[in-house]
Amino acid sequence: MASDVALDPVATVRAFNRTVTERVGALEETYLARGRSLGASRLLWEIGRPGADVRELRARLGLDSGYLSRLLRGLESEGLVDVTGARGDARVRRATLTDAGRAELERLDAASDRLAASVLDPLPPARRARLVEAMATVARLLDAGQVVIERADAASADARTCLDRYYDELARRFPHGFDVGRSLHPGTDEFAEPHGAFLLARLHGRAIGCGGVLFEPDGTGYLKRMWVADDVRGMGVGGRLLAALEAAARERGCVATTLETNASLTEAIAMYRASGYAEVPAFNDEFYADHWFRKDLV
Repeated sequence: MASDVALDPVATVRAFNRTVTERVGALEETYLARGRSLGASRLLWEIGRPGADVRELRARLGLDSGYLSRLLRGLESEGLVDVTGARGDARVRRATLTDAGRAELERLDAASDRLAASVLDPLPPARRARLVEAMATVARLLDAGQVVIERADAASADARTCLDRYYDELARRFPHGFDVGRSLHPGTDEFAEPHGAFLLARLHGRAIGCGGVLFEPDGTGYLKRMWVADDVRGMGVGGRLLAALEAAARERGCVATTLETNASLTEAIAMYRASGYAEVPAFNDEFYADHWFRKDLV
């Protein structure tokens, strides 16, 4: 039965944290009775069977480099992990599981499955389904809160990866494909200061979205190349990117932002309208556009 008493947000989060840490055994001296901490066990999972670059692990887990090094040394001393220079670049260190490490990972997986079953099994099917759905929602919302939006070089490797995926998506969705060479501003140099700004959205260090703004002589910020990865859509990343681009335009003294888009991008059009953009007559000759929008910032 729903309660009419308003929940205190901070107190509710703290109570949730207490319940989860106790239930999953995070407070125990060794996690899943395997003789090591939850942090060291999580690191084994993140290294996984393919292995991982140390700097990727640090970004993915949000760990201090000193603490990560201590965890890795501990796993090395157990004979579970090897840390070596990456092929072709000794400056890049890579962590891989040994045979013993892969065997331990299988034991950890089995113990983790048993723990998950112990959480679900006491509940009747309907409540079990509710719990699983709630957990999925919580995980996604917690991830959404960890998205970071930052200025970036539009010619950087991460920016190019995002732009290439964006162009591939347009090629799939537009009725007649997409060729960036026929679009306005096909290069990336124009997004460099002082003429513009380029932003990347990151989750656990991975670039998951991008967008650029060009500072026009008429005092408007022209938005271009907004994209969000499929697997994080619905988390509000697009809206945050849009707001950050508008903030960059405001900082530069722009009085409005403008953009154009294609009718095939229905989700983007809905987001622009919900964010206060009004449709206006065509203000450029973008080959792929059939909708033009403007939003006053003052």
